[in-house]
This record gives sequence, C-alpha cells and structure tokens, in this order.
Amino acid sequence: MIYTVTLNPALDKTVEIPSLRVDGVNRIVSMRADPGGKGINVSKVIRKLGSGSVALGILGGDTGRRILRELETLGIETCFHFVEGETRTNMKIIDPVSHTNTDINEPGLSVSEEILNGLLEELLGRIVRDDIVVISGSLPAGAPNDTYYLWTKACRDRGAKVFLDADGELLCQGIKASPYLIKPNNHELSSLVGKELTSTAGLAGTARKIMEEYKIGCVVVSMGSQGALYLTEGRCLYAEGLKVPVGSTVGAGDSVVAALAVALERGMTLEDTVRLSTAVGAANVMCSGTQAAEYHVIEGLIPKVVFHQLDR
Repeated sequence: MIYTVTLNPALDKTVEIPSLRVDGVNRIVSMRADPGGKGINVSKVIRKLGSGSVALGILGGDTGRRILRELETLGIETCFHFVEGETRTNMKIIDPVSHTNTDINEPGLSVSEEILNGLLEELLGRIVRDDIVVISGSLPAGAPNDTYYLWTKACRDRGAKVFLDADGELLCQGIKASPYLIKPNNHELSSLVGKELTSTAGLAGTARKIMEEYKIGCVVVSMGSQGALYLTEGRCLYAEGLKVPVGSTVGAGDSVVAALAVALERGMTLEDTVRLSTAVGAANVMCSGTQAAEYHVIEGLIPKVVFHQLDR
C-alpha cells in the first residue's frame, strides 16, 4: 500500500489573470478549486494511474471538511485528524500572456506535537514491511524542524520505504534518517550543499555523494523543462524534458513522485520508471490547477520520452 502524508494541506484556488499587474486592478477570467498539498496531489495522481493510496494528514474547519468530501468523491481512501482552526486556502495565479505562475500561500493551521504524534501512531499501526510512505510538503506552525526526520525513521523502522519530498531545513534533517528516495529539484539540491549547481554532471555527482553519505536508495533530481536525473545504486539516467503546452506547473513535481511510487509498487524497471514518471509530469503540466491528468494523455506521451545513460 502507498500512504501519503500531508501535514499542511490546502484548498488550492487556481485563477487565470491575463497580463497580471502589480498595484493595479486585475480581473479573473477563469477559476477552479482543488484539494491540495503535496501529499494530497500525489494521491490524486496515483488514483489516475489506476493504483490506490491512503491520504493522511491534518485538517480543520469547513475548508477541511470540503477537502475531505472532495477526496472521498475522487475515490481516495483517507485518514485525517481534525483540529481547531481552519485549513488554509492557497491562491495560484496563472498569467497566460506573461507565461508566469504566482503562488500566494496562507500559513495554515497551528498543530501541537501531541496531535502530530497521534497521527504518526495511527500511520505506524497501519503500515507493514515494504509499504511506501510519501512524506512531502511544508509543516504546520508548531511542528518542530526535525518532524520529517522522526517520521522517516519511525516508518523505516517498521520496514516501509519512505519517499521524502521536502526542501530547506526539512530536507536537511530528513535525509539523516536515510529515506528510500528523495526528489529535490536542481535549486533545492544546490541549497542543500550550499553552492550553485548548473551542470548536469555537477548535479549528478552531488546527488551521488548524498546518496552514499546518507544511505539513500534513489535520488531523482528534477530540472523543470530541462528534464530530470534518476540515480540508483550504480546507475544514472538523464531524461529529456517533454515539450508540451503549459497549463500550470503547480503540482508537477508531486505527479512525478506519484509515478515513482506506483512504479516501485509494481516492480517496474528503471527504464520504465523513467518513461512513466516523465510522461506523468508532462501530462500534469498540461492541466489547469492541481487536477490530475487523465491516463490516456499520459499513455500518449510515454513513447515520446527520451533518456540516456550517464557515466558515473
């Protein structure tokens, strides 16, 4: 089973504003709302890929209840703990004229360690050896910076394979617990080591060092339209980016994580994993908001994926 953890979810409102102007009047030409947060986005894509997951997290208020209803309508199994307060609403502004995507994110709920520990205990009571646990996104106010380290270690001790998709201090702390997989982008990887990495070789070499130092099984480095690197023990593949019309880049990385989890669960080869995850990422870029792409779109992109073996 795949479990996704979203400790700071949101209702994502995606609006389209042509020629967005700062310090001026802007008019919305289209709008949609989707249950969001990185782990929730992963669960939505897993569902479109024909697999199942359990989405866990913290919700609050009417917004939280709306998110729960919509996830259940999508056929996603859930395990959310409700707390005092209101789940945040995030605004995603797409400007099709300037080709920009602007995020305006609310801070979210304040959650105590006691509540977090209760959810963790429930998760640990469910998982069995070789389950996949995806831990991703930001933390709610009140959560300590080592939360992802503690959750990763606890799930690993139960025999689960942990995918960690975080940045900054959360990634820095989390990798100390040796997750099975991490998926930084090129900027997050540069930040992690404190220097700008601009070349594919530099990114690959740095990712390999981190894998070996922290005993991580797989590192996927996303590079936006430039593609991605896939590193496992002894292998490194570079997948070229697919050129597709852009609807929204929000959630593209989450869709890649979803494909990686499904591929691992199904025992796919590294080559087929690269094909699937590249196609899924491109297909979701074509969508509006954080809605998940339909499988027939993904299926049409898989034969177009081009990748190369890189020397170590």
